[in-house]
Amino acid sequence: MIIVGLTGGIGSGKTTVAKEFQSLGIPIYIADDEAKKLMHTSKIIKRQIIGLFGDAAYVNGVLNKTYIADIIFKDEAYLKKMNAIVHPKVGAHFKKWVSKQQADYVIKEAAIMFENDSYKQYDYIITVTAPKDLRIDRLLKRGTTTKEKIEDVMKNQWSDEEKMKRSHFVIDNTTMEHMKAQVLEIHQKIIKNLKF
Repeated sequence: MIIVGLTGGIGSGKTTVAKEFQSLGIPIYIADDEAKKLMHTSKIIKRQIIGLFGDAAYVNGVLNKTYIADIIFKDEAYLKKMNAIVHPKVGAHFKKWVSKQQADYVIKEAAIMFENDSYKQYDYIITVTAPKDLRIDRLLKRGTTTKEKIEDVMKNQWSDEEKMKRSHFVIDNTTMEHMKAQVLEIHQKIIKNLKF
C-alpha cells in the first residue's frame, strides 16, 4: 500500500485538500481527529496527559484544549512531551487503519510531519501552502481563536519553504479552483507511478 503524507501549516487548508482527494475515492486518515478521539477514549493517554499537565487537563472527562494549548505553544518542552504521549498511539492506530483499506493509495493528513521526523514513513509527501495573511484570515473567520494564538502555533511549525524542500508535491491553496486542478494532477501522477 502506497502511503502519502499530506501536511501544511495551520490554516493552509489541509482538510479541504484532503476532502478533494477523498472525492476521487482515496481513503483519508486525519491524524488530528484521531488524536482527539484517542485523548478522550484511551485511559493510558488520559493518565499520561493528567500526569504531565495536572487535573486541569480534563474538565468533566473532556480534554481542556484551551488550557493545554496555552501551555504547549508557549513551551516547546511541553509540546514535545505531549507529542511523545499521543503520536505513537496515533501511529499504531494508523497502521491498523491502513491494513483495512482497499485502494491504490491512502493519505494521512498531519500538521506535524517534518517536525517529529515521521515524514520518513511516507512514500510521497504533499505540502499545502497559502500566504500567511490568508491563513490567519481563514482561522480568525472560524471565531475560535485569536491572532496571537495562531502566531504561537505558527512559530512551532516549520516554514513552508522548509517543508517544500522535502516534499514530492506542493499544492498552492490560494483559490479553490486552482487547488482542485493541482489535486487532480497529483492524483494522476501517483496512479501513473503505481503502474510502473
